[in-house]
Amino acid sequence: MIVDKTDRQRALRLTPVSRETEERLATLVAELERWQAAKNLVSSTTLADVWTRHIADSLQLFNLASERERWLDLGSGGGFPGLVIGICLAERGVGQIDLVESNARKCAFLRHAARVTGARVKVHPARIEDVVGNFTGKVDVVTARALAPLTQLLDWCEELLRTGTLGLFPKGQHLDTELTDSARYWKIQATTVSSVTDDAARILMIRSAERRADP
Repeated sequence: MIVDKTDRQRALRLTPVSRETEERLATLVAELERWQAAKNLVSSTTLADVWTRHIADSLQLFNLASERERWLDLGSGGGFPGLVIGICLAERGVGQIDLVESNARKCAFLRHAARVTGARVKVHPARIEDVVGNFTGKVDVVTARALAPLTQLLDWCEELLRTGTLGLFPKGQHLDTELTDSARYWKIQATTVSSVTDDAARILMIRSAERRADP
């Protein structure tokens, strides 16, 4: 994997961070490079611009709720946004993000990367549906990136959203269709924010979601 230095500069212009956090993020990218060949942590098509596609894309989620301390990331995969958010929390010295991931080799990377970067994370090697209920009333924000359609995310996060957790879900060009499909089953209070890394993408911020009685 060859990381483009100009991509790093562009990403940090879009989502500025302190020098200390930049160094931690650079360590994360280096470890991703080292593990990628054996573990296939992220799509190979995104590696050349990893700083924009993964680092900045994750940082913008943290920036939308940077005052929140307890986070939950579902389907953490190669650690985006979970490890990046954990690194941001490390700079603040407070808070934690719980990472839920069922793939054992990805969990091994998440633990290793958290250790070498000092990210404030806890890894849960489990299926989402088996553990998500354990976080009801305990987390301020739930994230899920490139994981599932909105209707599935709402099914998983129903109790979290009902008890005041903020949902931050990055979505692509099909968001409007997903919202229309979800409206048949859910009453949603949400806003969207344009992505700083992709003109066709938006971030869905869900403040509450109530299942309709008669879909």
